[in-house]
Amino acid sequence: MRTVKGWARGMTGCGVAGLLGVATLLASVIMAYAGGPALGDPRTMTFKPVEFSPPEPERVVLENGMVVYLLEDHELPLVSVTATMRTGSWLDPIDKIGLASMTGAVMRTGGGGGLSAEQVDAELEQFAGDVSIGIGRQSGSASLDVLSKDLNRGLEILAGLLRKPSFEPARVELAKLQAIEGIRRRQDNPGSIVGREFAKVLYGADHPSARESSLDSIKRITRDDLIQFHRATIHPNGMFIGVTGDFKRDDMLAALRRVFGDWQKGRVPDLRIPDVSEVEATQPVVRFVNKDTSQTHLRVGHLSIKEQDPDYVALAIANDILGGSSFRSRLFNDVRTKRGLAYSVGSRLNTGVHDQGVWLMRAETKLTSTKEVVERFVANIERMRAEPVTDSELAEAKEAYVNSFVFSFASPSTIVSRLIELEYDGLPKDFLQQLRARVVALTKEEVQAAAKKHLRPDRLKIVAVGSGEALPKALGTFGDVKEIALSPEG
Repeated sequence: MRTVKGWARGMTGCGVAGLLGVATLLASVIMAYAGGPALGDPRTMTFKPVEFSPPEPERVVLENGMVVYLLEDHELPLVSVTATMRTGSWLDPIDKIGLASMTGAVMRTGGGGGLSAEQVDAELEQFAGDVSIGIGRQSGSASLDVLSKDLNRGLEILAGLLRKPSFEPARVELAKLQAIEGIRRRQDNPGSIVGREFAKVLYGADHPSARESSLDSIKRITRDDLIQFHRATIHPNGMFIGVTGDFKRDDMLAALRRVFGDWQKGRVPDLRIPDVSEVEATQPVVRFVNKDTSQTHLRVGHLSIKEQDPDYVALAIANDILGGSSFRSRLFNDVRTKRGLAYSVGSRLNTGVHDQGVWLMRAETKLTSTKEVVERFVANIERMRAEPVTDSELAEAKEAYVNSFVFSFASPSTIVSRLIELEYDGLPKDFLQQLRARVVALTKEEVQAAAKKHLRPDRLKIVAVGSGEALPKALGTFGDVKEIALSPEG
């Protein structure tokens, strides 16, 4: 599940309206100083909606099924190539969690295309090229950044690593050692602990959206496992290539066909992540981790909707007003400003297309304030459900969203990556524009209806990481409290 960056795939509205106001105030001062007409109070000014027409990339499908997006930009002699691959850790065998991630890492570090690992690094260093490869939960990714004069050689290296990685044994062992060291340090950070354990409570420890590698699972992984995972999941007809920068269309297509054209199609994995059962999703849970920390780290929330749900926009705006917009939000003003209970507080709506979304509230607070913070969380949920948001709250949230929309198309590479992401998820290419139109038309009644339907205090799952015997007592008001015993990590 990707985090919905802001409210929709990279659009973060926090602070945009404020920045516009500052810019207007500066313009007023400058014009007045220069003898021009002075503008009025910037707080009373209104602005027309931002209108723009981003350039349209060209989409080409190669003979082997590889999808290519092209968008020229000749401002600088640079070319950026990205690859999105239909693979992911959702395919990890249950006894070898971490296989996908390690495969992606060693595809980059372990040599390929007839070059050793050292030769790959030396060549890239010689012409200041940069290549990265990784595999996450729902997709794999790769990138090449290079001067346009070195594009052909850079493409050859990238293609060699993607198509024919060597998985040098020494690099495989090094990757395993690095993964093991990361696991051994995993219990050091209470913020990371609460996030991981909250995901397990939401989805279940064995669900692809929550499971994590262990010392045993990493030790079981062999070089042959990496080779087989690559062969089974990395195919040209499951790959999306994005190219932006200083190139000519025909030359680029010829270069791509030269390095990828003879790569044969394969059986692309079907991205399917199971939903959590209704009983598990709706059951309230209270858990704590006893760890020596200076503060209680809290996560409170439940599973939510997917991104294509009709209520998505209304719920995203409701979340923004509740706690997603930082200094403007109700949680910030109630829990931090008014009561001084927490320095860090807010809410977040994480949604995707392929797995269930998550809505959560978070805070870091003193142990003695833990109960009161959770009570304020619940009270603010109830208020969102019972009362319409104010006209000013809705207007500010909508304005921030609409004004921030342009940042989803801020550069050629951003435009191409958005379109690839949408196609990867099976969404229409104007999906973001549809969301924007729905935000503009949104009413207070729709926001309240979405909050009442999808913010459910009766389904809250509470996870707290903190120290002392008083923590379970503080949480006891909200349900049957049980301790999560962290397993030793070597």
